[in-house]
Amino acid sequence: MRERTQRLINEANKDGPYLGLVIPNMFEMNPLLQHPTYKPTNLTIDFAGKRFRFGTIYDERVVLVMTGLAMLNAGVTTQLLLSLFNVKGVVHYGIAGNADTSLNVGDVTIPKYWSHTSLWNWQRYGDGPEDELPLEANGDYTRKIGYLKFANYATNVSNCSSNNNLLNNVWYQPEEIFPVDGVPEQRQHAFWVPVNSDYLKLAKKLEGLELDKCVNSTTCLSISPKVTIVSKGASANIFLANDAYKFFLNKKFKVSPIDMESAAVALVCHQQRVPFVIFRALSGGGSAKSNEAAAFVPLAANNSVAVVVEFIKILAGLDI
Repeated sequence: MRERTQRLINEANKDGPYLGLVIPNMFEMNPLLQHPTYKPTNLTIDFAGKRFRFGTIYDERVVLVMTGLAMLNAGVTTQLLLSLFNVKGVVHYGIAGNADTSLNVGDVTIPKYWSHTSLWNWQRYGDGPEDELPLEANGDYTRKIGYLKFANYATNVSNCSSNNNLLNNVWYQPEEIFPVDGVPEQRQHAFWVPVNSDYLKLAKKLEGLELDKCVNSTTCLSISPKVTIVSKGASANIFLANDAYKFFLNKKFKVSPIDMESAAVALVCHQQRVPFVIFRALSGGGSAKSNEAAAFVPLAANNSVAVVVEFIKILAGLDI
């Protein structure tokens, strides 16, 4: 690290602690940068390909950072944020896909739990639920969480109780984690990572918040968006537009929002024992078709920012 960068970090931390705002992309960050409640300071720190922007929202000191796409970027960025700066909590927000047909475009979801759902043990053809997975005896893998059988989604097989598929089964696996207060190199496991309970209680106060339903004077949603606490969200390095898999995630795990970053943020905060909460505005779902959903992506981004700002307003008033 350059001496000047270290000096800037030291100066920044004297003014902490900060609430860290972790944001996937610039089109999700820009509405916050342009929001009237955000007051930037003169301090910006560039390090390791990341730009950390400092400011206040309702007198709450915040540091903003953009992750970039997908799990690796989100995890690395969150770890850098927590390692470099005096951060008391993390708020992650953005847009998401939707696996829950009861929710609609523009709704802002606040899941209680997040999971990384693309860590798989892919079972060889011929093996089934009764067969032990490779390395399962070592504790590396498990059959406790459940599996997806590809043959259940065949379209060219009917009235056949023994239909099968060479892709066979994939078994969902928990992440190996190494908490900051644990024994180094002694792994723990986590599949469903809970958001901070205090933050969740505050976020519940946002239900009923009025959100925008129109992109412009001619493009409006037929149903007014809402803020809602949901059971679970899921992330993977997959841009998921497949309805069959969405239905599976919702039926199997009660997943509502689906994205490519949130679980990485959750896992790093969980390992570092830093409180966090995640807001994801839906860019699809309900009765919307894909082309209709695309038109409302800017609305979803703006609604996620509106909810985050209102959350920070409540948080600033309580000095948590």
